[in-house]
Amino acid sequence: MGRRQSDSELGRFALLVLFLMGAIFCCMVYLFLSVVSNPNSINVDSVSELGENGGEVALGSEEEDGEDGECCGGIEHLELWGDAVKWGSQFKVNYSEECCMACKSMCGDQGGPCLCDSWVFCGNRVACGLRFGECWLKKQKDTLEPDRKDSGDLVMWTSGFIFGERGGIVGLETEYGVLRIKLFPDCAPHSVAYILEMLQVPHYAGCHFYRAEDRGSFWDLLGNHVENAPFGPPFALIQGTLEAHGIIFKNIPTEVSHTVRRGSVAWIGSGPEFFISLANHFEWKKAYTVFGSVLPEDMEIAEKIALLPSKQEVWSSINVSVLERTVDLWVRRIKSNS
Repeated sequence: MGRRQSDSELGRFALLVLFLMGAIFCCMVYLFLSVVSNPNSINVDSVSELGENGGEVALGSEEEDGEDGECCGGIEHLELWGDAVKWGSQFKVNYSEECCMACKSMCGDQGGPCLCDSWVFCGNRVACGLRFGECWLKKQKDTLEPDRKDSGDLVMWTSGFIFGERGGIVGLETEYGVLRIKLFPDCAPHSVAYILEMLQVPHYAGCHFYRAEDRGSFWDLLGNHVENAPFGPPFALIQGTLEAHGIIFKNIPTEVSHTVRRGSVAWIGSGPEFFISLANHFEWKKAYTVFGSVLPEDMEIAEKIALLPSKQEVWSSINVSVLERTVDLWVRRIKSNS
């Protein structure tokens, strides 16, 4: 049977508790000072924004964090028209992803023809009623200008785009050349929808690159990180804005985040600030919405912009390189799209 502790025992127990609390506090202070004095030791999944509200990156493992899985997404409350290649009244599925994959399966590999480039799914049981599960597979006359019927909260449909291997390529035109970008509508449908909207406006201004940082000696020509080298600065990227005068920009919702690789085009936060990566940034994990990738043969244009004259500024305690003269850019059609 246990016995009640005496006063002296209670006193010794209280002293032991105080000693343990002091030891824990000292350990916490030591860890905090270690992180502050060695920022490269940070290993978290989130990454601070690269724009004016940030500029730092939280460093993780240098190794790639697994392969990026296939994604197939669409935009809720959007109905696309177009010539039906498979009627939804005769083809029903349970989820929008299944409808998307059915369309993607009809888009030939290795440059073959895309028999389906858009899909429409009814996934709201209450609003759709007997039409729930209908999956309409369609073919647009112009993949870069899909035929929209309606959008808004009252629309019960979810729609998406599919681009073939040689389709879905737009150009970022600059005075130094055109950066051709392959868009990823299945992973970032909202982002791609905004880019397609920009294509329909013939004249606008305001889009430009304003930050440029080369690979330095930290990444090789292929964009691979050099062993034991810092992760920046410089951070191997060119950064700009896609907010055009005359085009209303709405914050891009969070979409599928992929690993940032050499050539990746990604939003900073919800946009309109964006960047093109000159290196493989596996240390950033999957913190950014990657909505496209620059064609490899055009990366020399991005490298050229990264070497333009710049000046040093400090954003949230991070040294960044800001272009002495911004580089204007425009989103343009590429004639080779099919």
